[in-house]
Amino acid sequence: MKRPKVIFLDAVGTLFNVKGSVGEVYSQLAQEFGVEVSAEILNKTFISSFKAAPPPVFPNTQDQDILQYEFDWWFRIASKTFEQAGVIDKFSDFSTFFSEIYIHFGTAEPWFLYTDVLPALTNWRQMGIELGIVSNFDSRIYSVLQALELRDFFSSITISTQAGAAKPDPKIFTIALEKHNCPPAAAWHIGDSFTEDYHGAKAAGLRGIWINRES
Repeated sequence: MKRPKVIFLDAVGTLFNVKGSVGEVYSQLAQEFGVEVSAEILNKTFISSFKAAPPPVFPNTQDQDILQYEFDWWFRIASKTFEQAGVIDKFSDFSTFFSEIYIHFGTAEPWFLYTDVLPALTNWRQMGIELGIVSNFDSRIYSVLQALELRDFFSSITISTQAGAAKPDPKIFTIALEKHNCPPAAAWHIGDSFTEDYHGAKAAGLRGIWINRES
């Protein structure tokens, strides 16, 4: 197999993931605001709310407005998560609670790094392969990568909220390739989603590699 010029990687679920579950993190932080609700219920309602949300893409948005659009997109998901759990009315100030959650997920605290990540990134860098991120995450990816000591490995970061396209749309891969002046055939994309990462990359002409983190 010919060595690629660039390897792109997905972020959440590929490089790192949430400790325990989103429901556990939400439940723990809700307790600090005096609201008791089980992690299991919140995880179920979060998954439902997240899947029902439109892609985090904000076309025709000014750069200075993207951060607010990202915040609002997640606020709607979190609100529905707690509404469906039947406890949103128990918060005296849900907006303040959500702000705490939002900031929290921009730090290293709720995340863990998969054990194979650092050896792989180090090896590819030593081989002279360029590395990039292609993710449907939001702008907090920069602070999370920095906090997890991964930022310096990547010469490009392409996220849906800034690209105006979300995986599996080929457009986000095309934008990422342009940053490296790289033809699709000379790039790989690795991710944990069979649809977004594997098929998305293949549709854009890259070699798609699916990593099954659940096995």
